[in-house]
Amino acid sequence: MRSLRPTRRETLLIGTAAVAMASGLPRLSQAAPARPSELIDSPFLEQRVATGKLPRVAQRVPVSPRIVALTGDERVPGRHGGTMRMLMGDQRDIRMMTLYGYTRLVGYDDNLDLAPDVLESFEVEAGRIFTLRLRPGHRWSNGAPFTTEDFRYWWTHVANNKRLSPGGPPQALLVGGEPPVFEVLSETEVRYSWSKPNPIFLPALAGAQPTYICMPSGYLKQFHIDFADPVTLQSRVRQARVRDWGALHERLSRMYRPENPDLPTLDPWWNTTPLPAEQFTFERNPFFHRIDENGRQLPYVDEVTLTVGTHSLVPAKAAAGDADLQARYLRFDNYTFLKDASKRMNFDVRLWTRAEGSYFALMPNLNAIDPVWRDLNRDLRYRKALSVAINRKDINQVIFFGLARESGNTALPQSPLYDAGLAKLWTQHDPALADRLLDEAGLGKRARDGIRLLPDGRRLEFTIETAGESTEETDILDLIKQDLYAVGIKIYPRSTQRDVFRRRIIAGQTIMSAWAGMDNGLVAADMEPDALAPTSSAQFNWPRWGQYHETAGREGEAPDLAEAQELIALYAAWRNSATQGERRQIWQRMLQINAEQLFAIGVVNGTLQPVVVSRDLKNVPQKGLYSFEPGAFFGRYMPDTFWFDTRKTVGLDKGRG
Repeated sequence: MRSLRPTRRETLLIGTAAVAMASGLPRLSQAAPARPSELIDSPFLEQRVATGKLPRVAQRVPVSPRIVALTGDERVPGRHGGTMRMLMGDQRDIRMMTLYGYTRLVGYDDNLDLAPDVLESFEVEAGRIFTLRLRPGHRWSNGAPFTTEDFRYWWTHVANNKRLSPGGPPQALLVGGEPPVFEVLSETEVRYSWSKPNPIFLPALAGAQPTYICMPSGYLKQFHIDFADPVTLQSRVRQARVRDWGALHERLSRMYRPENPDLPTLDPWWNTTPLPAEQFTFERNPFFHRIDENGRQLPYVDEVTLTVGTHSLVPAKAAAGDADLQARYLRFDNYTFLKDASKRMNFDVRLWTRAEGSYFALMPNLNAIDPVWRDLNRDLRYRKALSVAINRKDINQVIFFGLARESGNTALPQSPLYDAGLAKLWTQHDPALADRLLDEAGLGKRARDGIRLLPDGRRLEFTIETAGESTEETDILDLIKQDLYAVGIKIYPRSTQRDVFRRRIIAGQTIMSAWAGMDNGLVAADMEPDALAPTSSAQFNWPRWGQYHETAGREGEAPDLAEAQELIALYAAWRNSATQGERRQIWQRMLQINAEQLFAIGVVNGTLQPVVVSRDLKNVPQKGLYSFEPGAFFGRYMPDTFWFDTRKTVGLDKGRG
């Protein structure tokens, strides 16, 4: 791989010889060896190959497949076979297969750098010209060629079609409202160019829920008004009982939530089960582009089943041995129960580290409609007092058995942007300091029972609202209630239904809420720092400021706090940055402001996520990081490399092609 340091032209070229990953994750081969002369197919497809329904594996993988090295303490080359069972709580959870498969044009490696996956390579010039190169011979799961025509189709006939995309192309492809110049350079090369840098483009492609910029055009053209016979298309619209051709195309083209079994995919497994269903079966993609170092086509596991049931019963079903790999719908307070069940069943329970910036945080609403509470929430002395009043060590010991990390809401130690000083800032338990800060904030007067009084004479007591979705959240608030009472503040935890919870916060009716901190604590310079600035109404500490940003000033309120204004300016500077060095400096400053200003008062992070793993399932890390971004939960650990070590699986020497 060429150096990440930009050349004089600030050009970055990344190809299949990308960085070798550290232990714990599969690696792209360092030397980028040529494709092995002999490839190994799964016996699962043997009959289809024999009858001519499928080509031999040597004709199914790209000319330059992605080679995944599996040599390490925890990971070894495996063999084909088996069905991996998972449990889900809703039919919509089939999107988890898109997450777990983590097949992206580019993806994050173990160093949280961007590396090609579906792409053979990419090149970036001056942060604004992106040339993407496909792997020659790559095919969709139905065998149709995957070429730049699939990018042209999406750009011309989907992203810029008023019926399918009334708002135009997605935000990741707009720079100050400007779309890119899109060029098809060859059957395997496309280019996107802007007049200014677009640092969000590649991270959007690598996201857990990615921005899609290509679609299986050969399949979807039959449902598009620009290509289909009008009479036939109208007949299909009537048969599907949808409004028009656009609704039909939208329903059948969902790539993130693969509900249409006929829609070709590039993922390791494709869904074979139409809606509605209580169990979905995903079958191996015969044309998947990854192989192991021995030439064995991935995935190793032939099928994955998702069994849908009541989400509250998932822990009990997992304990009964109904899942081979399960983390969704399991909580830390299920661990003891699952661990006891594992003594009788054929599974282990592993504890992975959750990767939020803070598992639990207090969110003072800086946009509360009550002017007295709003001014108090904006007083840094008050926010500091709340923070140092909390006994984080006690919470860690009581709720998490001392296994979590007492920290503010910031980057995790595993992040290249981690700063230990920022993580500990204002996290010490110091009730005496809290008392002094509250006095300085004008809250020195108290009622007879010791509760402080607001400047207008009201008692310093308020409701902290939650969505009430975990017992840990309730238990943490009970402990915080005692800590705050000790310094003259009385709180009343109250849970409400999530939609009501969100509406009250945006309306300013909520004084303070409890929620997770940064969704992603594994931040890197090339990731968008939108969570650190008022950019969304879904940010519960400044919803009206966020709404102002996301609606371009049509709704909400412009930030009138200097530090919030600086964060907005820094975010804008990141969006216009051309180099990784610039982006790193911006991130560091934004993390510093958030830690010093305590806009979200973090309590603990690095909490643990139970993961149930069959003892027959190999290559699943003993310890891992569990997060939506940037890990796609299991995705970065490549479940296509997990394999069953059992007598029921097939031998190593079958299926050569």
